[in-house]
Amino acid sequence: MRVDVLTREYPPEVYGGAGVHVAELVRALRTDLDVVVRCFGAPRSEAGTVAYAAPAELADANAALATMGTDLLMARDAIGADLVHSHTWYANFAGRVASQLHGIPHIATAHSLEPLRPWKAEQLGGGYRLSSWIERDALVGADAVVAVSDGMRRDLLRAYPDLDPARVEVVYNGIDPEDWQPVDDPDLVRSLGVDPDRPSVVFVGRITRQKGLPYLLRAAALLDPAVQLVLCAGAADTPEILAEVEGLVAGLREHRDGVVWIDRHLPRRELSALLTSATTFVCPSIYEPLGIVNLEAMACGAPVVGTGTGGIPEVVLDGVTGVIVPIEQLQDGTGTPLDPDRFVADLAEAISQVVADPERARAMGAAGRTRAVRDFSWTTIGERTRDLYERVLAAPRR
Repeated sequence: MRVDVLTREYPPEVYGGAGVHVAELVRALRTDLDVVVRCFGAPRSEAGTVAYAAPAELADANAALATMGTDLLMARDAIGADLVHSHTWYANFAGRVASQLHGIPHIATAHSLEPLRPWKAEQLGGGYRLSSWIERDALVGADAVVAVSDGMRRDLLRAYPDLDPARVEVVYNGIDPEDWQPVDDPDLVRSLGVDPDRPSVVFVGRITRQKGLPYLLRAAALLDPAVQLVLCAGAADTPEILAEVEGLVAGLREHRDGVVWIDRHLPRRELSALLTSATTFVCPSIYEPLGIVNLEAMACGAPVVGTGTGGIPEVVLDGVTGVIVPIEQLQDGTGTPLDPDRFVADLAEAISQVVADPERARAMGAAGRTRAVRDFSWTTIGERTRDLYERVLAAPRR
């Protein structure tokens, strides 16, 4: 069986959870399958991996239009594959076209949904209408759709009522417990500007509306001044959200020390050391289908304070591996809290409770490590994905 995996992100060009997912899934599948990766970006040296740049004629076009051009090249080259598996709307168009062109099944993994990220119109302009159309057509027309959590499955069926529920299967994101494990290195932590002897709250994520960073920054103003806030945050979606975050960070620094902003991508060892030393990791997202970053934190032994939305409660067990912060949200696709002040106060209270009880925090962190290793291994995820491939190939084409 030859499977062509179609993706925007692939190492070393990875900036989010979807890229991590694809890299690990491919590694698990290649133990016994012929997997060809077709990705965006600079040429790769890895065998069985082909990278594509946007056609020169579209280099200055709207980003969504340029993406479609890249996808057409990927679809053309998928000839000879038994099946194509696309990830995110960036590659869904390639999967849809390849399926029609070559008469092969298309499986699409949904890592997020365009209707639930309307703020992307700020980033893509008219391209957001293109990305939304691509995603809808590709998912509704796919032979199978993989949701990375039960929460994502519910979102899929709500956002796309024409999607056949029988074709939507849940296969969780995962973690490699060998790659992600506790790293006890106080000197390395100090080199990052963080005091390992003080309590610390760590955030890791892109600067985008869905990650909820402005809410965390407002909640940080309510924390004990002894607590450090460590932000591993970069890749802002728009100048507007970056300006908002910069303003909130500047305001915090006027009244407290220990606000550390690391705006570069940290190598795994540095990030693991930072997570291992954290009193707690915090995921304030207002939209999060699952959140691989929560698994990474848990695998490093950090308890997680996370929003009760999307797939987060499926990963973080409230009171066992961390604390879930309740949130009531608008149902207009933005995920905006109905009462932002209440959400900020509840977030601050949850963080404060964890920080105030280091012994309980350590116990939750240990439980999180156990859960990450036991329930979210890529071996299991690879087996479930292979099984799905075989069932789709055995089924009559629609």
